[in-house]
Amino acid sequence: MISKLRFYTSLIMARAAYLGIRVLNRSSGTSFVGMLTLKTCPDFLKYCSGYIKNRIVTVSGTNGKTTTSGLIAHILETAHQAVIHNLKGANMLTGIANVFALKLRPFKRFDYAVIESDEAYLTKLYDYMKADYLVVTNLFRDQLDRYGELATTAGFIQNAIDKNPDLTLILNADDPLVANFGQNRKTVYYGFENVEYIQNYEKSNAPTEVFNCPCGRPLKYSRQFFAQQGHYYCECGFKRPQCDYSADVKIFDDYSVLTVHYNGIDFEFKVGLVGLYNAYNALAAIAFAFETGLNQAEIQKALDSYKSIFGRAEKRTINGHPTIIQLIKNPTGASEVLKTVDLNSNIVIAINDNYADGRDISWLWDSDFEQLKNAQKLVITSGVRANDMATRLKYAGVPQEKILVEPSIKKAIQLAAEAKNDEHITILPSYTALLKINKEKLHD
Repeated sequence: MISKLRFYTSLIMARAAYLGIRVLNRSSGTSFVGMLTLKTCPDFLKYCSGYIKNRIVTVSGTNGKTTTSGLIAHILETAHQAVIHNLKGANMLTGIANVFALKLRPFKRFDYAVIESDEAYLTKLYDYMKADYLVVTNLFRDQLDRYGELATTAGFIQNAIDKNPDLTLILNADDPLVANFGQNRKTVYYGFENVEYIQNYEKSNAPTEVFNCPCGRPLKYSRQFFAQQGHYYCECGFKRPQCDYSADVKIFDDYSVLTVHYNGIDFEFKVGLVGLYNAYNALAAIAFAFETGLNQAEIQKALDSYKSIFGRAEKRTINGHPTIIQLIKNPTGASEVLKTVDLNSNIVIAINDNYADGRDISWLWDSDFEQLKNAQKLVITSGVRANDMATRLKYAGVPQEKILVEPSIKKAIQLAAEAKNDEHITILPSYTALLKINKEKLHD
């Protein structure tokens, strides 16, 4: 009874705190309320499960969590399901609690919860909430100062899976680290059979991790799409698993066409997101949607109306300039984003080294910034690490006369927006730089 009382008290306090934040404009409001809620009621998330009628869906992995969970939530909502979802990507316990604290009502129930979770916090989340599905996108080398090497990150997710024996896994078969989670578990696999680039991408110079099979031998590939993702095999018999949802994809400049093979039938989907990495995110969401019983028309309707959010190929207009914002935070993800950059646009790269970004910025040197060497206009570096980024661009071959250092993110974007109104702007921020941009509300 006392715990239940704390739960309801925390809901009241959450709303009061959020109102104060909005009035004072002190925060983006994505985590502070959640922190206060968990202080008031440590078991808050345990009680939240009772407000979900159908399924709790969790999404984790190094890259693509926000887009994949956003697509899943949007597909469900378009199919007239009531969904609670941490839309803005605050994916630690405080961020997840924040969303529930502000969305729950005493007599309202949701059909689904779609929860993006940080890899390191997934096992803690499962201490409180029993999920029905876990979608894992990929595992790439990320903030070494926070996560360590990939084996550590994989260990976090495996520990979470072990806590939840009834979990259904939806896994990227093309990633050997991710696919390995599916051994002896109820698993749905998705992956690509063929990838065709319609536009001319330069081959990435970003370093590729060398992965060993569980037997210790280096993996071999019959097809390798990017980083460790592809069709891998080993002499011992370990290989990419057969996919429940396999697909062929054509990658165009600003969209992709996926032909998904499922139950002996081909389903074609157009996805208005850039790059192969987003095609993977879309395929994961499509696989989940089919598993939920939705049909092709329902899924395509949602894909047609989906709009990218919060720096994930997010489109805005700034001072009359069409602008795209793409988060960069690790070598593989950044290198794939850099492939898609319009070299005729004014480019702003804003890099911070706060805790949420990772203090170690060595990833800048492993990312393929050489893709920008033929940039036609200004490349403005900004943020706490503006000078480090400028140095990296110099060694990437970007002409020094095109590099401009402006530590103030707001001023850097204003400089990019001084060009003619028909010129495009590309903004590539790290995570806390993205938060800064969002708070400044730099758009028309």
